[in-house]
Amino acid sequence: MLIPIADYAAGVEVANDLVGTSPDVRGSEAIPGELADLLAAHDFRAPDAADAEKIRFLRGEVRAVMESATEDEAVERASLLAGHAGLAPVLRRDPSGRWQWYVPTARDASLVGELAAVIGVALLGLVRALGHGRFRACAAPGCGGVFADASRAGRRRYCTPELCGNRLNVANHRARRRAVAR
Repeated sequence: MLIPIADYAAGVEVANDLVGTSPDVRGSEAIPGELADLLAAHDFRAPDAADAEKIRFLRGEVRAVMESATEDEAVERASLLAGHAGLAPVLRRDPSGRWQWYVPTARDASLVGELAAVIGVALLGLVRALGHGRFRACAAPGCGGVFADASRAGRRRYCTPELCGNRLNVANHRARRRAVAR
């Protein structure tokens, strides 16, 4: 696998989706089928039974990067993730013929190793391009989620917009209806 260094946003979404499977966000642990669907959506192979527990541990490591107190701590933790299966960067031509930096993974890398390397490289790219301030806690009341904001505007507020953002919008709508009914 070749991990593009310049295209960190795709890897950040993998990280956000993985951290979003946490019981702190969902209220319960993701079931293995949901984890397989998440990985398939990001073009990773399906996890086997042994991978599931390792991926849950990896989720905690990724969350620790996002919750890091300083930029230096985030870089140190993300570098450890990138080193799980990542090798020295290489310069290769992309499909359009332009030279791009890539981080290859070891030929015998496990699913969890490749996942960690993709996320680690992406989070390092995010810190370099956009800064440590893009790691945030979810703004939804009662949610314990965290996320990395790779959006251009940098205005993302929720760890899982379709879940946390929707919950808050529904609660605000109901509060407005109650206020009008009085």
